[in-house]
Amino acid sequence: MIVAFVLWSIVSLVFLGIGISCRRSKEAVGFFTFVKPPEVEETGRYNRAVGILWFMAAGIFEVIGIPFMFLQQNSPFSILIVFAVILLILGMMIAYIRIEARYRKKSDGL
Repeated sequence: MIVAFVLWSIVSLVFLGIGISCRRSKEAVGFFTFVKPPEVEETGRYNRAVGILWFMAAGIFEVIGIPFMFLQQNSPFSILIVFAVILLILGMMIAYIRIEARYRKKSDGL
């Protein structure tokens, strides 16, 4: 199962890379696939918040994968890891929706 943890860590590093890319971007970054990035008031702060979201996701994802180092292959405990990842993804979506609501450009009502 060490191989599973190594692969898991590679995915975590990809998340970390996405976070770094978000932090360095000069334009507003998107979060959901194939969705145009929102118009935001403060691009720098918005990108920083999205980058932190990805950093946190990478860290939590890595921690969730630690049991892979100790599990036997086809262990029923693997189901708990899958549920933890589902909760992580749902948490990321909720956090992003809050970030977007906070930084989205306010319309004048015209």
